[in-house]
Order: sequence, then C-alpha cells, then structure tokens
Amino acid sequence: MKTILLAAGLAVAAFVQPAMAAEFTAGSITVSEPWARATPPTARVGGGFMQIVNNGEQPDRLVGASSPIAPDVELHTHVREGEVMRMRPVDHIDLPPGETVSMQPGGLHVMFIGLEKPLVQDEVVPVTLEFEQAGSLEIQMEVRGVGAMLRDVPEGHQGGHGHRGQHH
Repeated sequence: MKTILLAAGLAVAAFVQPAMAAEFTAGSITVSEPWARATPPTARVGGGFMQIVNNGEQPDRLVGASSPIAPDVELHTHVREGEVMRMRPVDHIDLPPGETVSMQPGGLHVMFIGLEKPLVQDEVVPVTLEFEQAGSLEIQMEVRGVGAMLRDVPEGHQGGHGHRGQHH
C-alpha cells in the first residue's frame, strides 16, 4: 500500500509546477524574496527588490547586476534633496557580516533601465547579481502588482538598513 501511495504521490508531483524558490545562495550571501514591480505598458524603467543576508564573518558588497530584460541595470537608492526624494545610482551596496540589507521601494533597489517590454504581474524576471566576494548569483524575481510593496519581511528588517552603501 505504501508503494502505491508513494508512486501516486510522485506521479502527481511530476505534473504540479513547483513554487518559485524564495531564497538563492552564493557563498555566505543569501538573497530572499526577490521581486520586481509590474510596470505600465509604456514604462522604460522598473525596480527590483529583495532582502540580502550576509551569513559570513567577512563583509561583502553587491557591486552590480544584469538582466536580459533591460540593457542597463543599476544599483540605486533614494535621497532627499530639500523636499523632494530622488533616485541616485550607487557604486555598490555594503553587506556587513551577520546583517540583513533590505532593498525595498523608497530605498535601495535594482533599477532596470531601457526595459525591452513591460514587467507583467506573475511573470518571472531573471537577474544576475555580482558580489565582490561571493561572485555571481542568478536569481528569479517574481513580478508583483503595480502598487506592490515589501511583504513577508521579518519584523525589524523593514528599512532598518535602507541607507547602507550609499556612495554618491
């Protein structure tokens, strides 16, 4: 009986699409909850967000990103200039040992510039992140709705490190 149930379970599993992995790891770096916000049809730019944890004992840095969805992918932050918030590119994002860096709307983020097509909710966007120590890490970003905000982040991590790595 156990053999029949096991065989039936495996047969069902073969036809069920697996859920997208929520975590990606390279060396001591773990990227979790990577997502991008859907864009209007004529948008030429889009944003990507995630949590990055440095589980190691040495600092690391996110130094770049690339994706086939846009010819230019930059690391960005928001800065206040008087009463106006503006986006600015950063050379890198510091990843201190044992800490989580939140990349979220209104803070640090990946900027896709020159989108080839709109980002559509429920699609998946391939992105390669480049870390100074951990090397390259290929991730998949789930595209969420146009008004999506950060979700499923452990309490205390929402914006606590949103300004690390700003080098203008």
